[in-house]
Amino acid sequence: MALGILPYALHFNLNSFNFKFPRENRTVLARISNGQQPSSNSNGYPPSPKQKSPFLGKQEADVVVIGSGIGGLSCAGLLARYKQDVLVLESHDLPGGAAHSFEIKGYKFDSGPSLFSGFQSRGPQANPLAQVLDALGESVPCAAYDSWMVYVPEGEFLSRIGPTEFLKDLEKYVSLDAVKEWKKLLDAILPMSAAAMALPPLSIRGDLGVLSTAAARYAPSLLKSFIEMGPQGALGATKLLRPFSEIIDSLELKNPFVRNWVDLLCFLLAGVKSNGTLSAEMVYMFAEWYKPGCTLEYPLHGSGAVVDALVRGLQKFGGRLSLGSHVENIVVENGRAIGVKLRSGQFIRAKKAVVSNASMWDTLNLLPKEVVPKSYQERVERTEQCESFMHLHLGFDAECIPEDLGIHHIVVNDWNRGVDADQNVVLISVPSVLSPDLAPPGKHVLHAYTPGTEPFGLWEGLDRKSSEYKSLKAERSEVMWSAVERALGSGFSREKCEVKLIGTPLTHKRFLRRNRGTYGPAIQAGKDSFPGHSSPIPQLFCCGDSTFPGIGVPAVAASGAIVANSLVSVSQHSELLDAIGI
Repeated sequence: MALGILPYALHFNLNSFNFKFPRENRTVLARISNGQQPSSNSNGYPPSPKQKSPFLGKQEADVVVIGSGIGGLSCAGLLARYKQDVLVLESHDLPGGAAHSFEIKGYKFDSGPSLFSGFQSRGPQANPLAQVLDALGESVPCAAYDSWMVYVPEGEFLSRIGPTEFLKDLEKYVSLDAVKEWKKLLDAILPMSAAAMALPPLSIRGDLGVLSTAAARYAPSLLKSFIEMGPQGALGATKLLRPFSEIIDSLELKNPFVRNWVDLLCFLLAGVKSNGTLSAEMVYMFAEWYKPGCTLEYPLHGSGAVVDALVRGLQKFGGRLSLGSHVENIVVENGRAIGVKLRSGQFIRAKKAVVSNASMWDTLNLLPKEVVPKSYQERVERTEQCESFMHLHLGFDAECIPEDLGIHHIVVNDWNRGVDADQNVVLISVPSVLSPDLAPPGKHVLHAYTPGTEPFGLWEGLDRKSSEYKSLKAERSEVMWSAVERALGSGFSREKCEVKLIGTPLTHKRFLRRNRGTYGPAIQAGKDSFPGHSSPIPQLFCCGDSTFPGIGVPAVAASGAIVANSLVSVSQHSELLDAIGI
């Protein structure tokens, strides 16, 4: 999923101010990629990543980044732009982490994110991923659209973004009472958006230099936004760091559909419902989706095009990416992270820092147990996880499929069970309707999934070759098949699909190296906050969805940018902000 859009300005963690490192710079000339296009295994998916050959290249760098997810590539690309010697080590044969794409029988599948916005935005209030790409001199051509199909207990309708279109949908499919409450909600929160978006995520860094690159630089615009909001709006802005449910409750919103819809948006955005989602996250999202002229965007050629753009930017500035290079552990010497050891047995030295783009649980498992403070281990172990996924990847003939089929479909079976209940919400993406090159001529490619609601415990310990596993796959995938049949109509036949791939939490864990196949931390706003980017091990830093700002493509891009900014001088950071006009 790619809905995570966070209020980077209003939730900065001062506890992360402990960065200390040398300032020497070095430009890397060497580039390496030893990955190959994978063949398919017996289940249809490409084979799980293995280190097939020794790492070939200079076995040291200023900064070694573990993992080529969006966060890791954003961090590495900016470091290369800052003229740092940076090397990204990726276990998989393909870059991108949860956002990678893969091809089977001419069908190009997204492995995860499919719902994007803000690629074309520029300036201080732009999406953080757009700001990273701008800094790297790269762009991602997109197809714009403004709606998705919704299948809910109340009925089926085409949900449209924008300030007035959704009101029409509510009036037609729900009630005038729902219209009244939705307008009340928009009137209350949209004025807060200027404050939530006043501080560009690319201006944030993890030391006191943030007072120069962020606080002083953007104080006038932040002050102006509060003045324009007036006393009432400014008072409301104080709730931005509280759970969004508190704003809903303060407005006395009672309509069941409105409250259920908000819970659904929150869950898709942050992996938790409105009582656990930071208000500023939702305010930012509402500004993106319900302002005049807003659109959603799908990257032409699939989510892999986003990854390709980040890789191009990395390599353009001399950064290196090595695929099929599995990091076995982080090497700690004299209490400091000094590099990594690969599965091949090779040691890669990091002269300045090691950055982990792995989850907090997987990063913990990479560290020697004797160097990990007990308090850090306990914090990681007690952090609640979002559940995992079921995936359905299909390739099929478009002949009997409606020509006006939309790209996205959301199915909610029962509001009473809650949007976070397993087997209840299914998301469907048919990107070939906007990017036909993703499938052979006259064909469609489809990805359906249950969004972080599949219990890992049902699958834990199963042998993937066993009849029990295959039977459970068939049983637990049926909710996705039913949702697809509902969305595509009677012309669709599951028996006639040319490609049928079912992914489970074990698939998710295996291919993405995710602890228990989790979507990420289920951190509840008001009860806890996402960790900063430093660690108790000097010279070890973290980015990605286990760190501030949290889950989702824009959020992890912001996390990678914050780490990169923190590893260079304030003057270099300020020069970059000037160069991209923010």
